[in-house]
Amino acid sequence: MRNGILAAGNWIIDKVKTIDRWPGEGNLCNIVEETRAPGGGPCNLLFDLAAIDPGLPLYAAGRVGDDDDGSFLLEELRRRRIDSRWMIRSHSAATAYTDVMSGAGRRTFFHCRGANAEFNPADLDGVDTPARFFYLGYLLLLDSLDSDDPEYGTAGGRLLARMGDAGYRTVVDFVSEAPEKFRRIIPPALPWTDILIINEIEAAHCLGRELRRADGSLDWAGLVPAAEGLLAAGVRHLAVIHFPEGALALKRGNPPVYAPSCRMERAEIIGSTGAGDAFAAGVLYGLHEDLPLHEALELGSASSRFNLLSPTASDGAVSLETMRNYLKECEFTPVPEIFR
Repeated sequence: MRNGILAAGNWIIDKVKTIDRWPGEGNLCNIVEETRAPGGGPCNLLFDLAAIDPGLPLYAAGRVGDDDDGSFLLEELRRRRIDSRWMIRSHSAATAYTDVMSGAGRRTFFHCRGANAEFNPADLDGVDTPARFFYLGYLLLLDSLDSDDPEYGTAGGRLLARMGDAGYRTVVDFVSEAPEKFRRIIPPALPWTDILIINEIEAAHCLGRELRRADGSLDWAGLVPAAEGLLAAGVRHLAVIHFPEGALALKRGNPPVYAPSCRMERAEIIGSTGAGDAFAAGVLYGLHEDLPLHEALELGSASSRFNLLSPTASDGAVSLETMRNYLKECEFTPVPEIFR
């Protein structure tokens, strides 16, 4: 029986700057704290999973530079006992980094793509692990994988098809990019995606329909049609859309499942960097352990909640026992009438 998770894609150094207020253009704010931390979809996911269950087999794949930042990421993998045999050191590009401005529950990213731009399907030639899931993140931020492919539409589509044929269940996440990039890069990947875990903004870009109204409120009635649209676009098994108010999951051939988020006061939130990845880690762990879908969504909510208590992308991660104890006592956001 397959066991564990192989995660590939963006490996990033997050230079997180906590600011005292959110300034308008041309205005000044103060940096009150600065932290260097690991970041990127596979990094955040694996580090969160390592905290949730230290016994879960985890495998890392991607590219870092031959520099201090690359050494830092590889050492963090070693410290967490994550198999890094498929991490490649580039001699032509530096380790990717992001200046993260974080404050008041919001964040903005200034990103240098670095060695991640070179990551390509050939980097996974010969990969042979017993892992059950193959996670790829983030599409739209991996230049080589986002490039055109004559057979699969994009190189990312080719890689996902190959990993699916090798016996992995494929899991995909991507970033909130310009809608026109979505229309070119995302559709070729969806038919090779077993599980898609994205936020409401990304779902809206995929489908060309907004899920938030002009006043910022969520279009609750549009969530199920959006999940249905993602399955119709090719997602093979499960579409999950998460948002601050909760999460909705739709498994092919089954009714939708809604789970509220864990209630938090804005003053409790230290930073939101990596919150979506923390949610994905909780959900993916639940799916790996064959938990009911509602329980997997609740683990995602708890994982995201603990992430919000830390300024970095994965330092807030806690054990499965801690999350389950918290879920027994936490207060959830109200469930909207449409899902009762």
